Amino acid sequence: MTAKHAALAEKFISDEPRTDWHDETLWFVREKRDKAAHGLPEWEQLREWGSQIKNHTLSNLSNYLKEFEEKATANGIKIHWAANGEEHNKIIHEIIQKHNIQKIVKSKSMLTEECHLNEYLQHNGIEVVDTDLGERIVQFRKEPPSHIVLPAIHLKKEDVSATFHEHLQTEKGNNDPQYLTEAARQHLRNKFVESELAITGVNFAIAETGGFVVCTNEGNADMGAHTAPVHIACMGFEKLIPKAEHLSVFLRLLARSATGQPITTYSSHFHKPRTGLEMHVVILDNGRSRQLGREDFRNSLKCIRCAACFNTCPVYRRSGGHSYHTAVAGPIGSILNPNLDMKANADLPFASTLCGSCTNVCPVKINIHEQLWKWRQVVVAEGYVATSKKIGMKGMNLVLSNPKLYRFAGKMGRVLMHLFPFIVSNKLNVWFKQREMPEAPKESFRDWYLKNGKTKK
Repeated sequence: MTAKHAALAEKFISDEPRTDWHDETLWFVREKRDKAAHGLPEWEQLREWGSQIKNHTLSNLSNYLKEFEEKATANGIKIHWAANGEEHNKIIHEIIQKHNIQKIVKSKSMLTEECHLNEYLQHNGIEVVDTDLGERIVQFRKEPPSHIVLPAIHLKKEDVSATFHEHLQTEKGNNDPQYLTEAARQHLRNKFVESELAITGVNFAIAETGGFVVCTNEGNADMGAHTAPVHIACMGFEKLIPKAEHLSVFLRLLARSATGQPITTYSSHFHKPRTGLEMHVVILDNGRSRQLGREDFRNSLKCIRCAACFNTCPVYRRSGGHSYHTAVAGPIGSILNPNLDMKANADLPFASTLCGSCTNVCPVKINIHEQLWKWRQVVVAEGYVATSKKIGMKGMNLVLSNPKLYRFAGKMGRVLMHLFPFIVSNKLNVWFKQREMPEAPKESFRDWYLKNGKTKK
């Protein structure tokens, strides 16, 4: 059984200096996003356009999927449909077997992480080399990515140095980022040259043209796609947009929201295979149709995977991506993953303060914090919460809905905490484990106000 968010977060925050560093680093990225957004007077208009284009596309999805398939097929691209992750992996495996492919390079793709493609292929004796630098680092370490844009953000340069020393025989203790990056470059160069298959994700697929766009900052998707004779692009059907003219809206929103850049370094357009070569697109459902049919949650499919909600979330920043035990972590993952497996991911909607910061920064205006709140209601109604939490919430409801009982409980609590502080300062209180409990006030705000409030002007 997979450990839940609270237990995994406890493990992460046991290293307090690393937790603080993780928190500060991601907030720095959030600040870069704010500066980039404030530099565009039309930022809110772009967000509105992006939201409405996505709303329109999801409302007419069957037509646009059909149009994309027709246009892509006419361009010479082979379209495959996968109902779930297992079908997705089998389709790719069949293409590999057909061509007797031995050497595969893959750029960053959260969809392949969702489908556990690497594990599937490795189980079948096929090696896959992740070529995104962060992805390659965590692949060496046999870890999943902890962030959808910054896969190795949980690691420091000292960690990377030790990993590269073990796997690439770099100089022990050399933590220079330029040296380590050059070592990765030299290591990956031959992988690209020798590759027989390149697997990429898809950032945007355009129904009007049958083409798709892949955005990277390292150019690794281009290197793979342009050196390998076979290119497979993997996409969830929500990546579709109607027309090429809509693309500029999303390209202006994506990089600014993700890293604070005006645009990604490489925005690569693929429309058809080169002569004599093959291009495939695997379109995945994997629960997306079910989410589309959930009125309260369909907006989550508007996500463009910028991770702005990760970088602003106080819970994610201080609990780390691996605490979410899913391919897509953070606030957006917490509203997507219960749809995939409600029982396994029932804890994730509770990994939030409901502060609304995720919704405020979302470039396509997904109401993330409202969906987190609504998922909590669904999860409880389906019986996927601990009995202790049910009892605790019923007790809180009783106390908080009865003013007299609330005041009595508060008074008794203050007295007991003053006389017997060990009642709350003990290991049975999960709030005490990683923090100091505040001193209980001598009186309630209500009592203070009754004595002082009416005389203040």
